[in-house]
Amino acid sequence: MNRDILIFANGDPNDGAMVRRAFESAHHPIIAAADGGARVARAFGVTPDVVIGDMDSIDPAELAALEQGGAQVFRYPHEKSETDLELVLLWAAQNKPARVRIFGAVGDRLDQTMANVYLLALPALHGIDARIAAGRQETWLAMPGTTTINGAAGDTISLLPLSGSVRGVTTQNLYYPLKDEDLLFGPARGVSNVLNGEHASVSVREGVLLMVHTIGRA
Repeated sequence: MNRDILIFANGDPNDGAMVRRAFESAHHPIIAAADGGARVARAFGVTPDVVIGDMDSIDPAELAALEQGGAQVFRYPHEKSETDLELVLLWAAQNKPARVRIFGAVGDRLDQTMANVYLLALPALHGIDARIAAGRQETWLAMPGTTTINGAAGDTISLLPLSGSVRGVTTQNLYYPLKDEDLLFGPARGVSNVLNGEHASVSVREGVLLMVHTIGRA
C-alpha cells in the first residue's frame, strides 16, 4: 500500500481539530519539509524524512543534524522559478502517495497563502488526494466529476470558483442545494453552506472549485 506524505511548509503551525484529524488518519506517513518547514514539523513533534528547498530559512545546525540522522536533503539554488513548497509537492507526486496533507501553508502573507492554495492545481497532483489543513479547516480542489465530503452535521462547507465561473454544480446533502447551477467568479454565493449529515457530495461539470471544510460552525 502506498504511504501518505505529510508536508510541512514554512508558515504558521495553525494547530487545530482538522490538523489533528489529518495526523490521526495518516497511514505510516513520510514526513517532508519545505526548507524552514522543518521548524513546523518540530512544533508537531515529528522529524522530517526529507527536506527540500534552497535552505535559506532553516538553521544550518538543524539541517546538519537532520542529515546526520538520515534525512534526505535536496538543495536548490535561491534563484529559482518554483517555491520550496512547490518543489516538495512535485517530489511527493513522483512518489505516488496514497494521500498528501500539507501543514504550515497558511500564514500572515496573503500572496504566499494564495500561491500555496493554487499549488493544489499542479498537473503533477492530478488524481492525488492533496489537501491543506490549518486549524479547524481543510482545503482542496474539486475538479470536473464528483468529490465526497466527510464530516459531521453542522460542519461549514464553502464552494469557491477558482477557475473563473464553474458550471454545472450539483450538491447532495448540503443545507443549501445546488442543482446543475453555475457559481460565478466574484459573487459569494457558495460561501457558508452546511453539512446535513456525515457525508455529502459535490459534482462539477466544468471548472475548478476551491472546497473549504470547517469543523463546526464557522
